[in-house]
Amino acid sequence: MRTFNPLTPERNSAMPIEELTGQIERITYTNEENGYTIARLSVYGRRELVTVVGNLMAPTPGEVVKLKGEWSNHARYGEQFKITHCQTSVPASVHGIQKYLGSGLIKGIGPVMAKRIVKEFGTNTLDIIEKDIDRLTQVEGIGTKRIEMIRKAWEDQKEIRDVMLFLQDHEVSSGYAAKIFKQYGNRSIQVVTDNPYRLATDIFGIGFMTADRIAEKLGFDKNSRLRAEAGILYVLNRLSDEGHVYFPYDLLLSKCREVLEVQPETIVEALDAIATEKRVVIQEMNDAADMSGDGRGVYLARHYVSETGIAQHLKIILTTPKAIRGINVDKAVSWVQQRLDISLATDQVRAVKSAAENKVLVITGGPGTGKTTIINAILTIFSRLNVRIHLAAPTGRAAKRMSEITGRESKTIHRMLEYSLQKGGFQKNEDSPLDCDLLVIDEASMIDTVLMYHLLKAVPPDATFILVGDVNQLPSVGAGNVLADIIRSGAAPVVELHEIFRQAKESRIVVNAHRINSGLLPSLKPSKDRIDDFYFIQRENPEAVLTEIVQLVTERIPGKFGFDPFNDIQVLTPMHKGVVGAGNLNMALQQALNPTGEALARGDRSLKVNDKVMQVRNNYEKEVFNGDMGRIARVDPEVREAIISFDGRLIPYDFAELDEIVLSYAVSVHKSQGSEYPVVIVPLVMQHYMLLQRNLMYTAVTRGRKLVILIGDKKALAIAVSNNKTRKRYTRLKERLMSGTRLPPG
Repeated sequence: MRTFNPLTPERNSAMPIEELTGQIERITYTNEENGYTIARLSVYGRRELVTVVGNLMAPTPGEVVKLKGEWSNHARYGEQFKITHCQTSVPASVHGIQKYLGSGLIKGIGPVMAKRIVKEFGTNTLDIIEKDIDRLTQVEGIGTKRIEMIRKAWEDQKEIRDVMLFLQDHEVSSGYAAKIFKQYGNRSIQVVTDNPYRLATDIFGIGFMTADRIAEKLGFDKNSRLRAEAGILYVLNRLSDEGHVYFPYDLLLSKCREVLEVQPETIVEALDAIATEKRVVIQEMNDAADMSGDGRGVYLARHYVSETGIAQHLKIILTTPKAIRGINVDKAVSWVQQRLDISLATDQVRAVKSAAENKVLVITGGPGTGKTTIINAILTIFSRLNVRIHLAAPTGRAAKRMSEITGRESKTIHRMLEYSLQKGGFQKNEDSPLDCDLLVIDEASMIDTVLMYHLLKAVPPDATFILVGDVNQLPSVGAGNVLADIIRSGAAPVVELHEIFRQAKESRIVVNAHRINSGLLPSLKPSKDRIDDFYFIQRENPEAVLTEIVQLVTERIPGKFGFDPFNDIQVLTPMHKGVVGAGNLNMALQQALNPTGEALARGDRSLKVNDKVMQVRNNYEKEVFNGDMGRIARVDPEVREAIISFDGRLIPYDFAELDEIVLSYAVSVHKSQGSEYPVVIVPLVMQHYMLLQRNLMYTAVTRGRKLVILIGDKKALAIAVSNNKTRKRYTRLKERLMSGTRLPPG
């Protein structure tokens, strides 16, 4: 039995509190993030089911609930009972027990198996599971393996319920309980009691604000150093999500004061303490032109080690003699042109020669400038020399595309570096380097500071290292601006490609992408000389834009061009919120493209079989990474598992892990980096004003391979193209590459 007082809206004190006892027949809606639930209750003496609304802790069909609250009349849904207090117990009737077990509460028991078990044991079923579970072998289809699954799930759910009760007593959503229990197990309540701020750093989806609310309920002092330390780390992590590798000391103090609402001395003391513990690094930066105040910068420790490590390892590679023997580059260029039956342009020749002559090379250029041709020419020459070649890219889609254009195996950087959660991280490093003489990385603009550090640690010092990318695209989602910093530092040779080749010039997508990058409005009029693959549809009202997008995806594009709505068409939007933000677009497109089927409620959204989805955090255990896109292949309520297909790989997700997954009929432009789609649709409205930037517009357009459609306000398009002010990212990589640096101790 469990009792709790959920958070409820203020009620009219004149309304009488009433009691209601019944059995949960079904859950109409539940938001796991805040516990708000709409359920239908079977109440003794009433013929009709009763609708109850309010915060319930992990409601389960079949449970018996004793509620306190008040009756109200909803204008649309009629009579409802608003819950202020709830006490639950396991069901006693055969019907209730069957519904309870078949609800998905216990992994290994679904509706069919629940019916068999209850038929065998009747009202004694729950006692059998609790005290003599091995007797379940009497039920058809249950063997020792399933019994062990049920035994573990039964014990876990009891302990999870204890965690839920504890959290609910401190006004925390029950939706976090399964995560907390998965992280800490039987120590959950003890860990939360001792230091609730650990939740913010240990568990995805629980931020500092939630941890701070728990701490307050547990009696932690607002001015405690533990709180200040956690708050500083929270602010630094949030700043790193905005792309900053470090942040100026004085500005950091100001932001921490806004969040923590404590005196500056408390923050300074806490900052000194976590610097002493080497959780952050405070460094003098008086030579930085963008510094203010006392000239110091504050790094999270991992970012300091990564940034200084990049500079050191890159310099080692640059100054170590090559493993590949020298060749006559002029002869090599002539030979490869004959071999591939191509004619290289001046910049392409320079790139191929630079690859043969230098240890490190950066090749950057927009669409249609011949990067693919250069890569194939370089690989053809180096293959003739019988050298060991590795190809990689930051994302699975980019790696797959690289394999297709080169005919060679290409891996994600994580897979190439053999990341293993069980073994403690990347297995390839300076002690176990990559077995290669040449390493070519595509889509290099996507690589953040931490990943580049681990990559360079694994590059053999005598290897040739080539980075290929488009520096004018958006920078990495993670902290840093690595490719741009390397280029600006002058530490390594750079070949910039500007010429658009004849075949590419036939595409209005390519031509308009370069116009946007140059600060010019795209040409919106069809041309006889070019493929009709770029359109602008004028719609000023966001609601009209939304309607147009749904029609285009579901009817007009498939009807006119034959593209598949699921596999070929991708909506890219500047924002997450708003009428044409990713959230609302996904709900509208899901309803239009995939309206039927059993839905899994995840907060205020639902996931269905066949839905397009995206992973939103790196999951090294599953080898699925932030930005990877897939389709929900099937759902198994009995084992509480969803199977998601990522490029043919079927990956199981426990229901509690599905907060790592979001719908992806529409995604942010940032999340689309490294991917190409046959068709791209981009909404542009004035509500996106704060995010209308040239590099965002350029990135969005260059994601489309065969068709790009912009829908919205021409004024918004003009603002985006003219706004070349990118958000500043605080990094020091350029300066470190321009001067001497050493790896930090340890």
